[in-house]
Amino acid sequence: MYSPAEDPIYSRTGLLLGPDVMERLGQVRVIIFGVGGVGSWCAEGLVRSGITHLTLVDSDCVSTSNINRQLMATTRTVGQIKVEALKARLLEINPNAEITAIQRAYSAETAASFELERYDYILDAIDSLKEKSDLILRGTRTPAVFFSSMGAALKVNPQGVRVAEFWNVRGCPLGAAIRKKFKQNHTYPGHKFRCVYDEEVLPNRGQALAADASNSEWDGRKAQINGTTAHITALFGMTLAGLVIEDLYQKALQKN
Repeated sequence: MYSPAEDPIYSRTGLLLGPDVMERLGQVRVIIFGVGGVGSWCAEGLVRSGITHLTLVDSDCVSTSNINRQLMATTRTVGQIKVEALKARLLEINPNAEITAIQRAYSAETAASFELERYDYILDAIDSLKEKSDLILRGTRTPAVFFSSMGAALKVNPQGVRVAEFWNVRGCPLGAAIRKKFKQNHTYPGHKFRCVYDEEVLPNRGQALAADASNSEWDGRKAQINGTTAHITALFGMTLAGLVIEDLYQKALQKN
């Protein structure tokens, strides 16, 4: 049976984390919802760290406007299914990884098809307020560890990316909109969970191209096209991946 603890590509990771953590990295099952600017980098960070069982969920295809910030988006992959393009990239890193690509949008109607209870970690990188809220409610009612990314658009300062428990997230329009929705509906997450967020919210200084119309971001009021940068979305994604690695590491220390 394959184990990242015995794979030379993870020798430097194993040197730091130890064989017990590496074994666990090869055992846990992780699912990422949304593999755009945040989710794609998260997936890369996980596989490069030794995660072996990873499910990617996204319904979209690569577009030209994705190239500035999404890991698998290049001029060669435009038009390809996002989860398939990302899967191919990840298997180049570790051909022994078990990568499942699901081209399907998450929604209340499709939620049951993902069998959330099968996973050890559920990672939310969805943009849509409605679907994100639903995933938070369902995901936090499973035994899985749940982590979420808040909005990564309209930011340029790399020093502002941080982590906090959901109810302590401040300065993020998306986080505020989700909290408001939960309070209005009297529906709340099953347990506390940590989020990656950033308080910076800058104005758009340029004009969106017409071809960008289908690639909107949430600004807390309505869906619109907002500017994004590679370094911020990558930091969000890698931080999200880092929360998984840190969680496994800390649990191993507690056992020793």
